[in-house]
Amino acid sequence: MTKVAMIGVGKLGQACAEVMAEHYPLVGYDVLPKEPKNFPMVNSIQEAVKYGDIIFIAAPTPHDPRYDGREPTHHLPSKDFDYTIVKDILTKVNEYSDRSKLVVLISTVLPGTVRRELEPLITNARFVYNPYLIAMGTVAWDFVNPEMIMVGTENGSKTGDAKELLDFYKPMMKNNPRYVVGTWDECECIKIFYNTFISAKLSLVNMIQDVAEKQGNINVDVVTDALKDSDQRIMGPRYMTAGMGDGGACHPRDNIALRWMADQLDLGYDLFDSIMKAREIQAMNLAEALVKHDLPVVIVGKAYKPHVPYEAGSYSLLVGHYVEKIFGTPVYYDDDYTGDKPPDTLGPASYLLAHDPETTFLGCLDPDPNKQGSSLFPEGSVIIDPWRKCPDIPGCTVIHYGNTRLC
Repeated sequence: MTKVAMIGVGKLGQACAEVMAEHYPLVGYDVLPKEPKNFPMVNSIQEAVKYGDIIFIAAPTPHDPRYDGREPTHHLPSKDFDYTIVKDILTKVNEYSDRSKLVVLISTVLPGTVRRELEPLITNARFVYNPYLIAMGTVAWDFVNPEMIMVGTENGSKTGDAKELLDFYKPMMKNNPRYVVGTWDECECIKIFYNTFISAKLSLVNMIQDVAEKQGNINVDVVTDALKDSDQRIMGPRYMTAGMGDGGACHPRDNIALRWMADQLDLGYDLFDSIMKAREIQAMNLAEALVKHDLPVVIVGKAYKPHVPYEAGSYSLLVGHYVEKIFGTPVYYDDDYTGDKPPDTLGPASYLLAHDPETTFLGCLDPDPNKQGSSLFPEGSVIIDPWRKCPDIPGCTVIHYGNTRLC
């Protein structure tokens, strides 16, 4: 049976390795202590390489910390990802490898990086590029229910190493994904442009929300519902609800790195900068809607999405940045997963429902129509709901941001 080594047992690598370990013998290696639930850790890259027939590398390709999307970035110089960690691991893996080993890199990189900088470091083993489409908080589920599995080889061949890797994955899949085999460069493009397509869609639907706020007599949901059901020329319904902007550890930074690529390739234009600028202006518009009520601001949901503690690339923090730095209004956060709470004595405030209330707290609202305010929102508060789902709350003003119909 195929034996597996996972080098990099972090937020991505551990969850994926735990799924793999249900089907194959597996060991893990990481520079930090880890306690996976169903496979052993080894003490060195050498031990991991010696054990594995397939060696997965799940190493971070970090960006400058200033570029994670929680503060404005489009004015900063463009930068590529930092490949230092990946290069160091590949060099060490190569030292202990031979042609019986298949080295599989799953880290996000810009188009051309594998061919130019990474694959040349593997001279003793075989090499495949195999990025994943997964999100923090749902890694294990995403891993076995992918939209597609991408396998990149030097020339896009579907035989040999590509077939071996596809056969490896098939017993683990819970859905029936597409299997896409291309060159290293093509799979680099698929991965990173998939992410920026999502950013672009969110920027477009939130632009419609801005139009609704400025034009009036528009419910953004009527518009976006019509567009998301238009599946002949416009793509499917996901990410077609106006609300908060794109966030997380991947999407904003990927657009920032693509700015660097556009400059390096001399494309002559930079859509990625425009996407990031739109994201930031839309956040400032939300901040302005919050502060105009002359109340302290509370953002309900600090993490980049509900039910996770991760703050990297959080759109809530970007809105909060504008509230504080541009408008000079105090801002507090309310998020059980990040441990943030506003002061008990704060009183009425201007609340932003940064996380979809349908999946977070609607069930917690007091159903008594005669009670003023609620356990979440003191009487006299203003509630800005960019999801347009919060019901009326006696004693409070609920604003369905993006719906400016007169009735």
